[in-house]
Amino acid sequence: MKADNTSNQPLADLPQSHEEEQQNTKAGYLCGLGAFVIWGLAPIYFKTVQQVSALEILAHRVAWSVPVVLLIMLVIKRPFPKGVLKDKKIMGILVITAILISGNWLVFTWAVTHDRVLETSLGYFINPLISVALGIIFLKEKLSTWSKWALGLAIAGVTYRVIVMGGLPWVSLFLAFSFGFYGLLRKQVNIGPLQGLLVETLIVLPVTVGYIYYLWHTGTGSFLTLSPTIDWLLVAGGVITTVPLALFSAGARILPLNTIGFLQYLAPSLTFILAVFVFKEPFNLDLLMTFGLIWAGLVVYTIGVVKANRRKKVVVG
Repeated sequence: MKADNTSNQPLADLPQSHEEEQQNTKAGYLCGLGAFVIWGLAPIYFKTVQQVSALEILAHRVAWSVPVVLLIMLVIKRPFPKGVLKDKKIMGILVITAILISGNWLVFTWAVTHDRVLETSLGYFINPLISVALGIIFLKEKLSTWSKWALGLAIAGVTYRVIVMGGLPWVSLFLAFSFGFYGLLRKQVNIGPLQGLLVETLIVLPVTVGYIYYLWHTGTGSFLTLSPTIDWLLVAGGVITTVPLALFSAGARILPLNTIGFLQYLAPSLTFILAVFVFKEPFNLDLLMTFGLIWAGLVVYTIGVVKANRRKKVVVG
């Protein structure tokens, strides 16, 4: 006779009434939407502190993320990942992911504060397709016909940008590849998003705090010298970093993966709207062609994912 393990099951696995299921789904959508809306509108925050150097913004973003993520973990009762700190292999991977995400944040911040928001949007539109390519190369995942067409369209978009507009869109590619490799490596580590972020920020914390102290000591920094508004905005960098991640983590636990996949396009779409209609960055026919090819690739990829999910449901049913 099987033992009754109901009491040890996570809440999401327990039988739920239709009303409870609807409420959970609604909460999942609200969390997911909240995360991607904050990420999509994040350039507004970085524009308000653009008189501060990108490196100093990054330093404060890391430094203030630690207390904020600790507070969130305390509120939602997530344990401190003590075991991870003792595992050399996991810590080695997290050192690499800490460098990748720090580099990603730095380039994103630099791009926004130097009127290149459109390039950041392109980077995060490319990112899902880069993740597919990395999965094929490193995880030996099979490439469907839909994915082949999607990757082909993305490559065509980047190639068009290089040939017609002259020069590689390095900001877009760096953001896409750094975040793609970050996701690939984080899949190899059994740690939650918030716990992982905490360890990653703790890894680079000594460097960032040292840099903040150096700027203060030499009188070359912006914190505590420009204005109280800038000071509080720099502190708020920790909130901008951790709150959307906490919302995403909550939403991802409730919503299906394909739903999260659809929602992720919201962030670069909002950033695109900000770049063109609010920050008035130039958007000509050549850029439209580049974006059009990338968007076409995402549509093709999404159709492939939907069809694959339907086939799975038919098989299971």
